[in-house]
Amino acid sequence: MNMKVYVCVFVCLVTRSYAWGRGDLEKYGPFQLALHSSLIKCDHDRTLNLDVSGIDVYFYDFSRNDVESFPIADAARDILALPELDKVKQFIIFVGGYKSHINKKTEERIRDTFRSYPNSYLIILDHSAYTNDRQGYIKSYERSVRYVNYIGKALGQMLAGLSEGGISPKSMHLIGHSLGAQILGQAGETFTTLTGKTVSRITALDPAGPCFSNSLIQEQVRSGMADYVEVYHCNAGGLGTTSVLGDIDFFVNKKGQSQPKCGTPLIPGVFDSSKAAKCNHRACIDIWTATVSNPNWYLAWKCDSYKLFKDGKCANNDVTIAGFWNPGNATGVFYFSTDAYDVQ
Repeated sequence: MNMKVYVCVFVCLVTRSYAWGRGDLEKYGPFQLALHSSLIKCDHDRTLNLDVSGIDVYFYDFSRNDVESFPIADAARDILALPELDKVKQFIIFVGGYKSHINKKTEERIRDTFRSYPNSYLIILDHSAYTNDRQGYIKSYERSVRYVNYIGKALGQMLAGLSEGGISPKSMHLIGHSLGAQILGQAGETFTTLTGKTVSRITALDPAGPCFSNSLIQEQVRSGMADYVEVYHCNAGGLGTTSVLGDIDFFVNKKGQSQPKCGTPLIPGVFDSSKAAKCNHRACIDIWTATVSNPNWYLAWKCDSYKLFKDGKCANNDVTIAGFWNPGNATGVFYFSTDAYDVQ
């Protein structure tokens, strides 16, 4: 059978059998259609009061070559008690995604990125006690989703403690990848509930799609959870969501779905190999962190669609800088390409 016909028959049968709607291929795509036979059970219950005391908070003062770690319940108090703490510095907080760990490649990339960045501290959450894959891929992801609200709530409480201790919310920049990006929605909400204020910025790198694409908006990262919420889409419709969530949403390279060198197939999100999907998803970290030391690499244009952007029909539209140095004054949907730069 011709490959194009096969693809059409497959997709038609799948969508007819399940009567899926918008976002469903994101919910089950690389997890189910390509890898598994059973459906993910998504539970966003916010009434379970799950214990997340096993989260570790790592505090990096690179100017003094110092790293400290604290249980999350004690982190605000212990950070404020550090004798050399400069409360006017910028506080950069990173939260990784499913299967993240303080010693993994992503966390090392974040440390390397901000090691020489001046007048700042770096904080990394290790929530791996609740988001590891020890129960098998599907069961572990289901468990991880259940913990998102509670991890985010604990982070919001920690940040509120720092604020009460004299650290300005305007100095707080929260960065999250995948499940970590969704956690930041809960953190921002909790912080505002407790303090009546908002943190300065949330940067959501390819927020997780499975279990979130069709969930309630209050279960996701979103506009209003910080003074400025920026969202970057790199594997939209696969491991990342297609939903427009922030004050500004950047769709990176081809429709925000696939990235150079990742070997993405004909239909992203459906026939992706695990390797291709993960490569596209992780590319958001590499692309964004590269901008910390390269402020002017990526110009992004406001546009109604990828096709219009690709055809050059948005060249006269609003333009802004994408990445760490995004000035935070543009809103809407923007597109940019990384073709001129090799960051993967």
